[in-house]
Amino acid sequence: MLFNFLFVFTTIFSFAQLGLVDSHVNASGSIFTGIEMPQHSSFGAQVSSTSACDPSVSDQQTSTKPAVKLHLKRRGSADSKPKGKESVEESTYRDLIRIQTLDKRVTQNKNQNQNQNQNILSRLVKEGVSKHYHEIKNAISPAPESFSDQLMAKVESGVSLGSGEYFMDVFIGTPPKHYSLILDTGSDLNWIQSLPCYDCFQQNGPYYDPKESQSFQNISCHDPRCQLVSPPDPPQACTEENQTCPYFYWYGDSSNTTGDFALETFTINLTAHTGKSEFRQLENMMFGSGHWNRGLFHGAAGLLGLGRGPLSFSSQLQSSYGHSFSYCLVDRNSDQNVSSKLIFGEDKGLLGHKELNFTSFVSGKDNPVETFYYIQIKSIIVGGEVLDIPQETWKLSSQGLGGTIIDSGTTLSYFANPAYKIIEEAFVRKVKKYPIVADYFPILHPCYNVSGVKDTELPTFGIEFVDGAIWNFPTENYFIRLDPEEIVCLAMMENSRSAMSILGNYQQQNFHISYDTKRSRLGFAPANCAEL
Repeated sequence: MLFNFLFVFTTIFSFAQLGLVDSHVNASGSIFTGIEMPQHSSFGAQVSSTSACDPSVSDQQTSTKPAVKLHLKRRGSADSKPKGKESVEESTYRDLIRIQTLDKRVTQNKNQNQNQNQNILSRLVKEGVSKHYHEIKNAISPAPESFSDQLMAKVESGVSLGSGEYFMDVFIGTPPKHYSLILDTGSDLNWIQSLPCYDCFQQNGPYYDPKESQSFQNISCHDPRCQLVSPPDPPQACTEENQTCPYFYWYGDSSNTTGDFALETFTINLTAHTGKSEFRQLENMMFGSGHWNRGLFHGAAGLLGLGRGPLSFSSQLQSSYGHSFSYCLVDRNSDQNVSSKLIFGEDKGLLGHKELNFTSFVSGKDNPVETFYYIQIKSIIVGGEVLDIPQETWKLSSQGLGGTIIDSGTTLSYFANPAYKIIEEAFVRKVKKYPIVADYFPILHPCYNVSGVKDTELPTFGIEFVDGAIWNFPTENYFIRLDPEEIVCLAMMENSRSAMSILGNYQQQNFHISYDTKRSRLGFAPANCAEL
């Protein structure tokens, strides 16, 4: 039952007791409608006054950042588990849509001048406006606060929202109101559907209304921070002194958002070690106030980016929590009440883990899309055998083709050919103990009948990286058991759409995984995520 172990995040805070949650459900909005962009009246509007951002701090001042921890929880009960084959089919469909999105993002960033990464900052400096560099850098890195407690939040599955994505409920604005946003490690811009909604998909709950928030501030099109987002096509002339900053963000699978680039206050729930709960505010967070939005965002109000770019939620929190975040996903058989974890800041327990391994991210000129977390595979090991896969299969070309990314938003792992065919053939060659089921489930292959077998014995699987790190996986991370038929299938698929390979979240369960952007490395260690 695949949705059983899709770790879909939805952070739930106890604002209901404070009277901050609006129970109204807005049923308006259209799904998958074509967008004909009208002239957005607010694009030429006067912006509200924006406060100056706090100055950035030195590495010495930010070297010892406290970590904050979110508890991630799944919704539903054992009685509501979907059937195995149907849930795998549904998740595979969503994976293929996401792969199309990721692949087109590479092409988009390679062929178009997208102003969504640090190259924009460098260009501004070269053009003689270096004074703006610090303004933008400070906007990305707000002044630190002394967070000494853990950020504790319950997270629930998005299955009830009709989605296989990760959800996190956040509170936005003053007074704060609750919205469910998709967590996406493959994008940067944080955005939310906003009134007036000229063309919006249906979401659970009301649309965000900037007029009802005392902390909403538009960013002027003259503000250097406006250069961090892509303008609509064709771009609009910036003529008025206080004209708003319009943005357009495209996800490649016809999903996109257009609106005003702005600042807002995000509220988080801190739980002290004593168990007492208190609320903290993150002011002047850059986000998109989306007035035209469409795509596969079932039930969500918008998106929260966790990519490597400067606009992502994790990047904007770096001055408070440092340059690391990590997560630990509970296994699919765990109790529904057991929490997964999302942690901002370095986790001392992970850094002291005796089995912790690091591999470097592909970065700089070798990474055509700064948003993605590329890792460099050297070889695949099945049953102790290093498979004869051509090295060219794993290389990221100067044109942005190929390579491997680690992605929390894709369920299974997808390998480009010939890697996938060689991996599949290796398992078929090495598994002789159980009868193969040829026509049982054409989506996944090979599948084996393990009826009556208490402890299955299947070949080991591991990934070796170019810098020597080896990631060995337990059997339950690369074989799916489909009950009640007692069939196990290899939980990997061929990426026939592009040369990119993707390490999905199914392979990441019960590993504590760290994204360290300052040292440009991925950390991973086996863990019992239910007890972290």
